[in-house]
Amino acid sequence: MDARDVILRPVITEQSVYEMDEKKYTFIVDPRANRSQVKHAVQEVFDVDVKKVNIVNTARKPKAMGQMRQYQGFKKSRKKAIVTLTEASADIDVFGEDNDEE
Repeated sequence: MDARDVILRPVITEQSVYEMDEKKYTFIVDPRANRSQVKHAVQEVFDVDVKKVNIVNTARKPKAMGQMRQYQGFKKSRKKAIVTLTEASADIDVFGEDNDEE
């Protein structure tokens, strides 16, 4: 599996933004990926040093669907990875901002 196939997208929530100050970044990853694949993918794509990787599997949840919410459906199950970087490592630019100030 290629490094770009392992990491699907970053998770941008209030909690994940607060954890970025502690050098913890949350990503949605491929369900078949394991900890070592996630670690190598983050190191390759973002050029950082990874200290620790935590994996969280979220189960599918029921969801009301339809115009009057009369049908029962399900949200997708996901696999999230919380990646902790070393203190000496650079930060990951999740928002795509340029640091060039003119």
